[in-house]
Amino acid sequence: MKRIIYAISIYLGMTAIAASQTDLSQRVDQIYDDQLADLFLWFHQHPELSFMEHETSSRLAAELEALGYDVHTGVGGTGIVALLANGDGPTVMLRADMDGLPVEEKSGLPYASTAKQTDWDGNEVFVMHACGHDVHITSLVGTARLMVENRGQWGGTLMLIGQPAEERVAGAAAMKSANVWARYGQPDYALAFHVTSTVPTGRLVAEQAPYSGADTVDILIKGVGAHGASPHAGIDPVLLGSQIVVALQTVVSRTLPPRRPGVITVGSFHSGTKHNIISDGAKLQLTVRSESAEDRQLLLDGIRRIAENTGRAAGLPEDLLPEVIVYEDEGVPPTLNDPALLTQLRSSWTESLGAGVFYDEPRLGMGAEDFPYFTVDPYIPSVYFAVGGTPKADFERAAQGGPAVASHHSPLFKIAPEASVELGVEASVAALMELLSP
Repeated sequence: MKRIIYAISIYLGMTAIAASQTDLSQRVDQIYDDQLADLFLWFHQHPELSFMEHETSSRLAAELEALGYDVHTGVGGTGIVALLANGDGPTVMLRADMDGLPVEEKSGLPYASTAKQTDWDGNEVFVMHACGHDVHITSLVGTARLMVENRGQWGGTLMLIGQPAEERVAGAAAMKSANVWARYGQPDYALAFHVTSTVPTGRLVAEQAPYSGADTVDILIKGVGAHGASPHAGIDPVLLGSQIVVALQTVVSRTLPPRRPGVITVGSFHSGTKHNIISDGAKLQLTVRSESAEDRQLLLDGIRRIAENTGRAAGLPEDLLPEVIVYEDEGVPPTLNDPALLTQLRSSWTESLGAGVFYDEPRLGMGAEDFPYFTVDPYIPSVYFAVGGTPKADFERAAQGGPAVASHHSPLFKIAPEASVELGVEASVAALMELLSP
């Protein structure tokens, strides 16, 4: 009899989980049709540059305020903090970034952005959501609505953050500098997600190290100017810079251990004014990616060693050696998920979304995020996950020679909004309910 009762209780428990999952999915469908579809279109067609998200911030704040949240604006520029207190329990933060990019949309979508904005240098530029932040803020509103509707099932404080300037890896730091925790309370847990065009819709990515650390580095090269027909009379900074660019690749391939990832990319090389003039200077602009403090230092030390000693080999005096500048205020540490919290949420997502929801293919790139500024100092257990944004059929067509799936930051970037937003909402609500359960 005990075995029969035990079996019945397991069956009823599994039935309740399945019913709960179905109910959540159906409710998210309704909310998407009623509100989120139009909201996504508005955000997509009104993108704004970093720290200029005035309309975006205002619309997001209004949506959250209408749901009963205590909304605070102007935090770290255009940042938003929205609080929903619901009795005793932990404080859990969920962040969504708001900014677009200075890219002209060429996706061919009927709702493509045609927005323009004056950038930080006074230039009028096209703007689009070429990284999916419109999905994030739309999902934040859907999540906020469902958490209000289900207040009887959780306890604690929900903190929703609309963050500016993620694309400039500066918005999270700006909000921290504005004393966000001292003013509104420090969360016990922190969550965030990103839509990704590299993963099929309906699939979730939740791994240990979702994003790498990044540094912005300049190398200033001083040469000795001369006539282009008399190279012996000068020291050519273009040649010196070229040698540095090639030698930098040895820092990763011959200094960093083979099973530890790292990237040094020279994204810009500027020198000279005319065909027949050897200039007296050059400038290299680098992005450097790593996944630990130790490897970061190894790469930065290697860059200095290569730059300075290449200058010495060229015969430059000590006071003219290449100068390496690391912009500490533009760097970000790696995004590393808390192991225990990641295990807990993966288990919860398996129950609520099904075991097949996870997409566990290896991460190939070394993108960076400024979310760790919220979670590293002081340390807050956090999980950053991703939701798929491209229909499986698009990958199949690409594999058969059809159009390639566009990368993030491309003018051709696009995602499937309904599937992306809905999974973002479902995964966020499931995680919040797990952490805020009475």
